[in-house]
This record gives sequence, C-alpha cells and structure tokens, in this order.
Amino acid sequence: MFGYVRPCAEELKVKEFERFRACYCGLCHELGREYGISGRSILNYDFVFLTMLLWGDRETCDYTFRRCLPGLFRRRCVCQRAQPLTVSAGYSVILAYWKARDNEDDSRGVKRLAARIVRLFLTRDYKKAAGKYPDFDKNVSSRLVELRRLERDGERSLDRSADKFAALLASASDAAEKSCRPPLKSLLYHVGRIIYIADAWEDLKSDLKEGQYNPVAARFSLTSPQAPEEIRESVRETLMGSVSLAIAAFNLLPVSYWTPVTENIVAVGIPKMINDVLAGTFKTAGRGIPKRPSNTGRTETLK
Repeated sequence: MFGYVRPCAEELKVKEFERFRACYCGLCHELGREYGISGRSILNYDFVFLTMLLWGDRETCDYTFRRCLPGLFRRRCVCQRAQPLTVSAGYSVILAYWKARDNEDDSRGVKRLAARIVRLFLTRDYKKAAGKYPDFDKNVSSRLVELRRLERDGERSLDRSADKFAALLASASDAAEKSCRPPLKSLLYHVGRIIYIADAWEDLKSDLKEGQYNPVAARFSLTSPQAPEEIRESVRETLMGSVSLAIAAFNLLPVSYWTPVTENIVAVGIPKMINDVLAGTFKTAGRGIPKRPSNTGRTETLK
C-alpha cells in the first residue's frame, strides 16, 4: 500500500481526527515493539485504515500517552496495544518486504540498489511476521508473482493486472471476524484496485521515460504521459465505479467506534484522492504525524 488511503481531515470532527491520529501513533508504537526501527520505517496511512477496519465492533479502544522521536517534547495520545494493531503491523511488514523484492526484480540501476537495501533491511522482520501470519504471506507472494508475470508479458487489460493486487489486499479480511469477512473482503478488493490504478497513473511519466511496464499505458497504448482527456475520464470512471462498490460493501459492515473515520475515508477521502491524482495535484503522504488545517475549531475529547 502506498499512502493513498487517508481521510479528508477538514471534513472530520476534531475528536474523529484525533482518533485517527491516535490509531496512527498506536500502529507506529506497535511496529516499534514488534519489529524495531525498521518496522517503524514502513508506517503509512493505508495500514491505519486497515487497522480500524479489523478492529470492528468486538473491541473497545483504550488510550494512553507516549513520547516518540517526532514528538519528543510532547506526549501524544495513542491507542493502547490491541490485536488489530498487532495484525496490521505484521501485515505491513510482509507487504513491504514483498514489494521491495518485486521492485528489486523489476528495476535497474540506482532504483534496483535502493530496493535491495530495503529488502535486506526488512528481511529479519519479514521472517518474524511471516512466521506469525503464514497465510497472508503466502497470498501476498503468490499474487505478486502472478502480477509480475502479467507485467512482464505486457498485459493490456487493466482489470486483469489490477485484480491481482486487489485480491492480495482482500486477503487481509481473513483476520476479521467471520461475520464481517464477506463485505470487508469486497471493500478491501475495491480499495486495492483503486490503489493499483491510481499508483499506475502517478507513475505514468517515470515508467514511460524509463521504458518500464505501466498498466495504464498498456491499456490505452500511451507513449506520452500527456493523456488525452477522454482517457483521463475513462480512468476516472473505472476508479469511481470501484468507489461505489466499496461504499456498498462498507455499508454492510457493522457500525463501530471507528465508523465516522472509516466512512470519511471511503466516501470522501478516496474520491478526493482520485480527483487529485488525475489532476496531477496529489502529494503522497504515507508518513508523518497527521496534521489538521489550523481553522478546525475547538478541541474535543476522544471519547
């Protein structure tokens, strides 16, 4: 996952945004506890979203105050240790490792060297996470192998290539309660599909310059990153179609403590991200303590 999935902060109440930030910081601390500094280095907003979805309505969230390097002189409110945080931490390490390995296989020169360094940096943590979550590890590795095969064959179907990453992310639903798995699987599938296509659009210029496979370029036979407006609208249509299906799946999930935040992400944050990506104004923000615009009003409590 690539930092595309995050809320539209200005549309959240202050207390809802503080919940999101506490979950973000809680996941950071959980990565640190389980995997050390290398684990914290892969923290991104997308897995905060997954954490809140895995939380469901089976657990309550308790808070504590902790310090960390970005906030050394100020204690921050964080979610206390809980099973959804632990699972998301392990899943994020597994996915980050396999993504680095995939980048190493597909890249050249400096990018390949950088991907190899990341892979080696994560190897020890990956082995620990894969030992705890072997089924997710197997799903990730097999789906990425299938995706790599399609990319090397120059697959022209955007749906076929996006399906592999979407199915990979959907497999994370196995960590949820059985009653929640079908709608959560559908939700994560479509979110994964959106991430894959949005990332491909973002990489269009660099991939064409370097002669790398790009699913959007392959689908529309593009040789220039300046895509015609009809192609842009076609990509928007397929992405917004997945948004509609993601919202439909989300509405089948039980209401929980996290619903105001996750609903904002699915119904507002992701559509905004799509518009920004297609307009060329999106800035990936996978890391960094979430901030809120200054004109947000008075502070509210988390509870």
